[in-house]
Amino acid sequence: MTKTPSVFLALVLVAGCASTPTVETDADPATDFARYSRYAWREEPNTRSPLVRQRLVAAIDAQLLGRGWRKVPESEADAVLAAHVTSREEQSIDSFYSEPAWGNWGWYGVQAAPGNRHVSTRVNTYRIGTLVIDMFDTRTHRAIWRATAEGSVPETAEKVNAAIDATIPRMFEDFPPRDAG
Repeated sequence: MTKTPSVFLALVLVAGCASTPTVETDADPATDFARYSRYAWREEPNTRSPLVRQRLVAAIDAQLLGRGWRKVPESEADAVLAAHVTSREEQSIDSFYSEPAWGNWGWYGVQAAPGNRHVSTRVNTYRIGTLVIDMFDTRTHRAIWRATAEGSVPETAEKVNAAIDATIPRMFEDFPPRDAG
């Protein structure tokens, strides 16, 4: 996996309007999230674009604020966040077959004349981006929560913004985890 801190990658966030990103979350079952209410950023998302980084941080901050958490200096925090963005290039191959020139009758009915089958193949290259948000307990330094989002990387700033607006709330949908602790 190639780590490319790029603007759009950030968001992957993914997959903008064209496709819905896959979102997954995980939490330490031994963690009592009721003990946490203050957080700090240890590492903001590594994007090339400071605008995308700001939008990601603001969207994540808004989700935590909406759940009663306060952003404080790291020395006062119960938990710290680290976010990372990665991307990779993938390809899909589409082949289309056509048989315009019909030949002789055969055992299975009409068959195409040899050499008259037309094949056209198209290779599509696209980027897949992943956003990972990790949360750590500041006292024990143990990981307590993780959210990931992965999908096609949007091609325009407008679609990147739409992807951030649509994806970050999904990442925090079940936060804090109700069954942990």
